[in-house]
Amino acid sequence: MTNPYDSAYSESINDPEGFWGTVAKDCHWYKRWDTVLDDSNKPFYRWFTGGTVNTCYNALDHHVENGRGDQAALIYDSPVTDSIKIYTYSELRDEVATFAGVLAGKGVVKGDRVIIYMPMIAEAAIAMLACSRVGAIHSVVFGGFAAKELATRINDAKPKVMVSASCGIEGKKVIKYKPLLDGAIEMADVKPQCCIVLQRPMAQAEMIDGRDVDWTQAMTSAQPVDCVPVAATDPLYILYTSGTTGRPKGVVRDNGGHMVALKWTMKAIYDIDAGDVWWAASDVGWVVGHSYIVYAPLLKGATTILFEGKPVGTPDAGVFWRVISQHKVKSMFTAPTAFRAIKRDDPKADLIKNYDLSCFKTLFLAGERSDPDTIQWSENNLNVPVIDHWWQTETGWAIAANCMGLHPFPVKYGSPTKAVPGWDLHVVDVNNHQVAPGEIGALVVKLPLPPGTLPTLWQNDDRYIESYLEEFPGYYKTADAGYIDDEGYAYVMARTDDIINVAGHRLSTGAMEEVLSDHPEVAECAVLGVEDKLKGQIPIGFLVLNAGVDREHAEIQTEVVQMVRDRIGPVAAFKTATVVNRLPKTRSGKILRGTIQKIADNKDYNVPATIDDATVLGEMENALKDIGYAGSRNT
Repeated sequence: MTNPYDSAYSESINDPEGFWGTVAKDCHWYKRWDTVLDDSNKPFYRWFTGGTVNTCYNALDHHVENGRGDQAALIYDSPVTDSIKIYTYSELRDEVATFAGVLAGKGVVKGDRVIIYMPMIAEAAIAMLACSRVGAIHSVVFGGFAAKELATRINDAKPKVMVSASCGIEGKKVIKYKPLLDGAIEMADVKPQCCIVLQRPMAQAEMIDGRDVDWTQAMTSAQPVDCVPVAATDPLYILYTSGTTGRPKGVVRDNGGHMVALKWTMKAIYDIDAGDVWWAASDVGWVVGHSYIVYAPLLKGATTILFEGKPVGTPDAGVFWRVISQHKVKSMFTAPTAFRAIKRDDPKADLIKNYDLSCFKTLFLAGERSDPDTIQWSENNLNVPVIDHWWQTETGWAIAANCMGLHPFPVKYGSPTKAVPGWDLHVVDVNNHQVAPGEIGALVVKLPLPPGTLPTLWQNDDRYIESYLEEFPGYYKTADAGYIDDEGYAYVMARTDDIINVAGHRLSTGAMEEVLSDHPEVAECAVLGVEDKLKGQIPIGFLVLNAGVDREHAEIQTEVVQMVRDRIGPVAAFKTATVVNRLPKTRSGKILRGTIQKIADNKDYNVPATIDDATVLGEMENALKDIGYAGSRNT
């Protein structure tokens, strides 16, 4: 007897038009589609061609008109400014409609691009929704991004208008945005017609006459505007992939497929219904913020939390528990690195005891591999299911997950469970041949991709094919390596370039990281392969220890080396581990393994624009020198 997951998965693969056509009826359409799946221009598949929609209408107006106007839509919680503001669906719709009027007053019309360069404040979400309301295409760039990187995005998107704020707050530091914004515009070949700037009390931005507009003043005189119908296949936004150099890759998301898929995932994957309180602890600059802070929860009619703070230090490692308890959060989604930071500062989870978490039902983790130790620590201290799931900027939503709203499966540590309905996931070798269950290969998705994924890159179809479709014809290349077991559970072991070759043996650095993270005194870790004249590559490990550990580091290093030898075997040639204070990461919490590897191999490297704190790279150089690696080749 089949369960709801099996039924949904089977239909989505065998009859995708029937499956997604039924799902799409749950959304508002000005005009129904002519074709659910348009495959007339392969490999550029399009969903719901002929249909007209408006994403903002589905996210806000639809709920107001159907009785949810007084329900909380968005809760802005900012421990760094000691403030909380709650917007009902009616209030949020009115704010968005008015800011849409500001944009319209500056000449923004359907198809124009608007770059949003803002911190984690409610106005960032308001600006995104206002763009979708008038049919403009927004491109959110993480607030505080370097001017040079912002300039490349301005050149690529060619925005008519920029929307920004005077500053952001990183922990206790105030980061002024306006000098970065001005510098980027000066560098850029393309100049926006105007910049709308929200003045925050922590820092006042100097305005340029004739170009810059004060957000608050503009809102007082603007006239609200209605939603503009757009084609289902029209772009909703462009999101540039992090860490790019030169001309960045602009991932495009359409309106119709995105709306249909994301609304469906809130119940199917996350078991969130209209009226539930949901929290994605991420940033609007990343895909998680787009999908699960702003769009999906509002499309579903849930209450979403927009959090301006950190998992530790704002003020302490108990802030997540405070937010969950205070706002009655049913489920949340964050990166494993956030919980590693909490575990490092409060290894015994003493701060949880200060809060009533009886409302909390499920924790979802994604962003990078969720090591079993972090999952088990979270399970033991929260007493709720902890669900790893796997997706990418390009996909927009989960490729593999434990679908809690369809049919939860037993958790297998190290696995994000099974492919989500819509995702025809396979593992292939370098010759594009299917491999046996349990055998590591390239994780790929058979075309067509489901709705809500990238139909192409912004004005660069050739690069879309080259980046994602060329290497494995007929499939989307995830660039992740892993395997699928005989029960259909997927295992994402590493990026394909994190499979290292040790004396002819292909080994996963992710598997070694799992072993290291099992050590009771290790808070987080990274393993990467460095050049070795004899073996080609050898793995070295970096350990960040829990707060309060006072044992000799050499003892811990010896223990983790032995753990790898016991569990993976001498073939791993894992002989070196070193303790560091912290690991270099992007602002979204991903460890910069490629940069560490270049330092270790004494190769030139650029300081990534996405790095959270560049000073940690100097610390990493010193740590590597202490064990006989690294020069200083920063370019």
